[in-house]
Formats: sequence, structure tokens, C-alpha cells
Amino acid sequence: MDRETVEPHVESMPGKRAREWADYHQSNAAPSTYVYDFVWDITSEAEGPFCTDVDGNVLLDFTSHVAAAPLGYNNPKIMDRMEEFDLVDPIKIAGQDFYVSDGSDPGEEDIPGPAALMDKLTDVTSHYGMDTVFLSNSGAEAVENAIKICYDNSGGQKYGITFDGAFHGRTLGALSLNRSKSVYRRDYPEISGVFDVPFCDDQSCGDGTCTCGFFPDPESTMSALRKKLHPKKGNVDADEVSYIIVEPIQGEGGYRFPSDRFADELAAVVDDYDLTLIADEIQTGVGRTGEMWGSDHYPMEPDVITGAKGLRVGATISNSDVFPSEKSRLSSTWGAGDILSSMQGVFTLEAIEDYDLLDNAVVRGRQFKETIRDDAPETVTDVRGKGLLLAVEFDTKERRDDVQEAALKRGLLTLACGYDVLRILPPLDVTEREIDIGANMLLDAIEDVS
Repeated sequence: MDRETVEPHVESMPGKRAREWADYHQSNAAPSTYVYDFVWDITSEAEGPFCTDVDGNVLLDFTSHVAAAPLGYNNPKIMDRMEEFDLVDPIKIAGQDFYVSDGSDPGEEDIPGPAALMDKLTDVTSHYGMDTVFLSNSGAEAVENAIKICYDNSGGQKYGITFDGAFHGRTLGALSLNRSKSVYRRDYPEISGVFDVPFCDDQSCGDGTCTCGFFPDPESTMSALRKKLHPKKGNVDADEVSYIIVEPIQGEGGYRFPSDRFADELAAVVDDYDLTLIADEIQTGVGRTGEMWGSDHYPMEPDVITGAKGLRVGATISNSDVFPSEKSRLSSTWGAGDILSSMQGVFTLEAIEDYDLLDNAVVRGRQFKETIRDDAPETVTDVRGKGLLLAVEFDTKERRDDVQEAALKRGLLTLACGYDVLRILPPLDVTEREIDIGANMLLDAIEDVS
């Protein structure tokens, strides 16, 4: 496959073999959130945003597997470096019980493992004063460990604060923080003492109006968060709050970008009450927004960052003072021992730096937004994004779903989120040509159903 010339090509979607594979997979799989019957053929050609399915269809993947494949398929920036090594077995070890090395001097390894990834992560979070990392398997585990260290650091204080529309994972602790779709939490037990306040994405907030509820009185400086913590007017003692957790940009909740007034107020409240702020960067981190972390766009300064997806592993990152000093407070037999994933994480972070992919994300994201805005009909109510974290919002949920299906039949993979939003997540090294192809495929799909 020549990435510079390949074009999406679809005979039928989903095809006969894709349906057979989906049926085979589902015969033993628990009901879950499979989007549609797209079946990637891992033995066929794929590179960058292009891949081939089991029926021979060539598709343009603008999902990056929900940001978990930040450089797309078989990217030589990763693959060429990995091919230099003879992989060993086991490639996953009991990583909080044992160490691993390639025999080089520390910091000079050819095969970077968990130690190298942690070193890299402290480097890219040093502007927040972070120097300590706990590696795990997934984003949900990263969140679980974030709230654990905050409860421990605060001496077991009672309360956590989350935001309407939030999504932080599907394990029980993380579920307790979710405030998006009710199906995620219904009938499951929860951590007690988790309060929620509105998340303000009303970009006109501060002009005398506020539709989100974060500022109940648009003319007042008393936000819902500040009122909740107020010593006399509030119902939560700020001295008993272990953490506030926020997605710098809400993902599953609908690619909701915080208003400037919200971001300023959140930073001010955290500072005024000396609260611990957790930034859930599982989808917004690792260069997706044109900065290394979504938080870098805003005045909020996190005390803890949770990462995963593009990192290939889960990571809870903070300052050593926040982490417990007592052994066994944090541990995971599998969590820090994935040699292959750690190598991929290091190579990904290095590729972002070496190939100026933060700048590329900004330029190509701007190109996508301008192309859609120039030609989209009135059924598209908003086009927004930072870097290559992009969203197209429609007038109805039904139209969004129809556009997604029409795009699939043309060979463009997209993802839904929120109520009526399509999210667009091209690889970080996406080219001008690829953005042009994808944006116009989406415009054609919109025209199909308008």
C-alpha cells in the first residue's frame, strides 16, 4: 500500500465476510459497544489512516481506534524501530515485583521498557512539577489509582467532585465519577461522597448569559462549584475534599470544550481552596489536541494526570509528595510489566517530538474545520476542535447516525459521542491530502442524508 496514492475503495460495507466474522465474534462475546461491522484484516495492507477489511475494502480510519492508535496503522515511525529487535517471551512480566533491562546502562537502553517510559513521562509533565509515575494496564486503572492516591494523600477525606457529562472509565471506582449516560452506572454500587457540578461549554458565558448552569447567576462570580464549597453557603467542606477530577475537554460526553470563564474559575477555585486537581488526559493527551496535554491549553494546572490510549499503557502521573510512601498501597502484578507496550509508548512520544506532530495536528485540524465549515449545510450546527480532536455536531441524533452510516458505506470510519456529535480522530501525522479526502467524504455523506 502506497500511503501517498491510496484511495478508499468500498464494494459493500459491511461485506459478507465481515458479517460472518462479526457473528463469530459475537457468539461468545458479552454485549458491549461495538460500533458497526467493520472487521480489520490484520494480514492485509494498512498504513497511516488507511486499512483493509476482510472483504478487501480499503477504508480511511478517522477514529485512530478511539485515539488509542495515535500514529495509525503500521506507521514506520514505530514499526521500523521495533523491527530492529528480536522480541522475547514473556513480553509482559510482573512489573511491580521485578525489573527489566536490555543490559545497557540506565537511560541508554536500545529496547526501552517501563523505566524508560516513566522517565519520558516525567519529562513531558515536568512543567507541572511531576516526577513520579505508576503504570497500569488501562485508562480506567489509571483513574482508579489517581483517586486512590488522592484519598491516601488527604488522609482519607470524604469527598470527590466531578462534572456533568464526565466519563472516566467503566470499573466501579471510575464509574462513580461518570455523569454521562445513565446506562453506564445504573444499578451498580458507587463510591460515596462524589458530588457533581455543571461543566460549562457555553463559549458566550461571561457575556451576561450562561446556559450551562455553572454560573447560576450569569452576572455573579459565584459559580456552582464555588458555592458548593463556600464556608457558609455551601454543603461540602472544602477541607474534606480529596480531589476534583476533570476532563480538560469532555470526550464521551460530546467533545465539549470548556468556556474560558469555566477554565479560569476552576483554576481559581482549586488555588483558593488548595484542592488536588486530577486531569483525565486519557483521550486528550499525547499530542491529540496540538499540545502534549489538553490541560496545556487552559489555566488549570493538574496535580495528577491520568493517561492511556496513545501511551499504549495506563499511567498515573503526579508528584512524589502525592503518592503514598508505604509499599503495597499501590501494586499490580501485570500493570508495569508490559515490555512491548512500554516500547511503543516511548517510540510514540519520541515520534511526536522528532517529527513536529504537535504542529501538524494544529495545521491539519484547522484544515479539516475550514473545509467542513465552508461547505456544510444548515443541518451541521457546529464544527469544533483543538488539534486533531475534532467534532461535527448535527441538528438531530438521527441525522448524526445516518451520516455516520453513510460515511461508512463510502469507506470513512468515524465515531459518535454525546447526543448528536461525530468525533473525528485522524492519526497525528495525517497529511493534507488525507484530510482533504476525509473531509470531502464526510461532506458527501452529509449530502447523502440531507
